[in-house]
Amino acid sequence: MPKPPTAARLRAARLESHGLRGGLPTVAEAVDRLGAVQAQDFTAAKWVLGARVPRSVAADVDAAIEAREIVRSWPLRGTLHLLPTDRLRPILAITGPRIRQQSTTRLRQLELDDETYLRARAVAEAELAGGVSRSRDELQAAWEAAGIDPGGQRGYHLIAWLARDAVVCWGPIEGRGQRLVLLDEWAPRPAAAEDRDETLAELFQAYIAGHGPATVRDFAWWSGLTLGDARIARAAVGDAVTALDEERLVATDAGWPADPAAPTPRATAALALAPFDEYFLGYTDREAVCDPAHVARVIPGGNGVFQPILVAGGRVVGTWRRGRGRDATSVALEGFDAASALDPAAFAASLRAWARFWGHELGRVTVA
Repeated sequence: MPKPPTAARLRAARLESHGLRGGLPTVAEAVDRLGAVQAQDFTAAKWVLGARVPRSVAADVDAAIEAREIVRSWPLRGTLHLLPTDRLRPILAITGPRIRQQSTTRLRQLELDDETYLRARAVAEAELAGGVSRSRDELQAAWEAAGIDPGGQRGYHLIAWLARDAVVCWGPIEGRGQRLVLLDEWAPRPAAAEDRDETLAELFQAYIAGHGPATVRDFAWWSGLTLGDARIARAAVGDAVTALDEERLVATDAGWPADPAAPTPRATAALALAPFDEYFLGYTDREAVCDPAHVARVIPGGNGVFQPILVAGGRVVGTWRRGRGRDATSVALEGFDAASALDPAAFAASLRAWARFWGHELGRVTVA
């Protein structure tokens, strides 16, 4: 078994896997490389991809969705993700029932039972039939007219339930969001269903290719699958992945285990990455890229809301935020401690790419 890699070598390998060193050609290829991108915050998810596709703009993400190359739904961990459209149904067939079971208590609290769900589904299918799309508010208004109360979080949970059952997905872009469509019409079913183990293997291979070096336990958390299913996935993928050390795996074609004594590549330029970026989010153990003492700065209060991160040498060294109102093009950087003293010039190229991605010029950059 190879010796554990140095921390610098591990971070360099992850930057390469994530497409953050050399970049990736297109938005669709970036999603394919990562396997899936958490997208509850749709704006943040766009920059997750933009940071990996040089010279891309936000409209490129919209275009990949409209071309149905990628799709946004609830396939993993009960949370919205962007993923390759052809992977959605096979993944939902595995994860949907598990997420439904995990949601039982919350659905009971909201008084959403099977009968209510079936009534809501019939209304949704009638509203969306024939290629029609509806906004979330429009669909909830139709439910209300049919005597189904969408108040509180009931409407949201009904939509997520329908998505997990492969009935609906988010489709056409509208403003900063999307409209709901029938999945069967937006992305018709393939001729044959995919084998369960084959689906697990494809998802595992994509995760390691886009996140490696990573562990089987990392994959189980990221996918929301049981550790048993994660181990089945590891076995099913065969020699498409290779051990970097006792626990961590990399894609076999990545070349990292070939010569462990080779010099570690120079770290990539400093990066300003999105909230919820997979580089930080996609693992159970984030110590390799972030000092545990600083994790609470990325996830204040442990409330599940991730801040935009600054990465230098593969390490998360601080957070950043954009201004508001007339100052919306300005950016404030904040290092974690004196040892993380930030040089605005180091992050200038990444911040200019971020500004260009959103169609504006970068304003003033300050250090808090």
